[in-house]
Amino acid sequence: MTVSPKLELSARPTEQPATTTPIPAASVAGGLALVVGVVLAAANLRPAVTSLAAVLSEVRDALGVSAAWTSAVTAIPTLCFGLVGMLAPWLSRRYGPRPVITGALALIALGLVGRVLDGPFVLVAGTFLACAAIAVCNVLIPVVVKDSFPAGKVGAITGAYSAALSAGGAIAAAFTAPLEEVVGGWRSAVGMWALLAVLALATWLLAGRSTAPARAVAVAEEAEEDAAPRRSLLRSPLAWAVTVFFGFQSLVAYTVMGWLPEILREMAGVTPTTAGQLLAIVMVLGVPVSMIVPPLAARARSQSVWAMSMALTGFAGFAGLLLAPTVATGLWILLIGIGMGVFPLALTLITLRARTSQETAQLSAMAQSLGYLIAAAGPFAVGLLHGLTGGWELSLVLVLVVLAAQVVLGHVAGRPRYV
Repeated sequence: MTVSPKLELSARPTEQPATTTPIPAASVAGGLALVVGVVLAAANLRPAVTSLAAVLSEVRDALGVSAAWTSAVTAIPTLCFGLVGMLAPWLSRRYGPRPVITGALALIALGLVGRVLDGPFVLVAGTFLACAAIAVCNVLIPVVVKDSFPAGKVGAITGAYSAALSAGGAIAAAFTAPLEEVVGGWRSAVGMWALLAVLALATWLLAGRSTAPARAVAVAEEAEEDAAPRRSLLRSPLAWAVTVFFGFQSLVAYTVMGWLPEILREMAGVTPTTAGQLLAIVMVLGVPVSMIVPPLAARARSQSVWAMSMALTGFAGFAGLLLAPTVATGLWILLIGIGMGVFPLALTLITLRARTSQETAQLSAMAQSLGYLIAAAGPFAVGLLHGLTGGWELSLVLVLVVLAAQVVLGHVAGRPRYV
């Protein structure tokens, strides 16, 4: 009977138990710096979207652009996440994930500053540059987390990553409109979020000076051992269910980040500052959800109930906003915010539906690249329908249809199977 090398390796007694190996102080300090760097980097992955959304009316009026142009701007983030995200694995193999993330954070800062310096074309170009860099970080930060920390800590750090991502978007949504009054215009208020990217860049440079502990070496060895011909997940119905589920939840999320302040201002009659604050509430609700739901869902045999329940919660919120926008606006915002907490659950499903690290990487690339391309249609279609009809009712119906489909997909993607 032939025993595979992997089984032989796992059967060999460990010569130096991990419990007796001292951890150098430099490695501990470097690990802490990396945790802070990951959290600050994650905090930069949404302000480029939510800060602009909070003052979108002022931007449109100041630049004299059309509704179609505004819709195109709101679709840029998800297009970048889908298209540019495909390049991230190649960049990582060629230059290493940490240097690539460092460069991406610098480009985020450059794009956020550059896009407020001139007219419509410059704003589009700067937004594209910042969102392209964010797309690279979307893919590679989880890779660095998995490669740099013990398996027992990956879940907690991923939760902190997801929470920081939601918090960054919430803070930008809440404070951009008030900052506009303080700093004298939307350009300064939107451009100031580049400072957060600069802070993350400085911390990431500090973290990059430390050497990764033995985890990185172990991952490299596992990659060599697991090297084998890969089957395409494009032929897997389950992989497609996970991908479209990820895409639909992203479609709803970026529609909310791009258009919710405008919808609330027109349908609920709130002020620009209040609209930004309500968007911030939606975003900040993702922080506790990110810390609570994924661990509970991961321990369950099936995640279908979790996925379906969160989609139904979002459905209830949007239905209330459509039918009675001024009656219980706070309740609708609460339900929409809880429903948007499905993002970390979608990331968890990617991990749970794959057997090996290779399949996890394949499924993650497929779900994020194709999923974000699916999501790009949402903000554009919602804005286009508003421009054609003059109201938000048909746009909200479209969101409800997507959420209804998300319920079905959540049932399929959450069942305990493998791609």
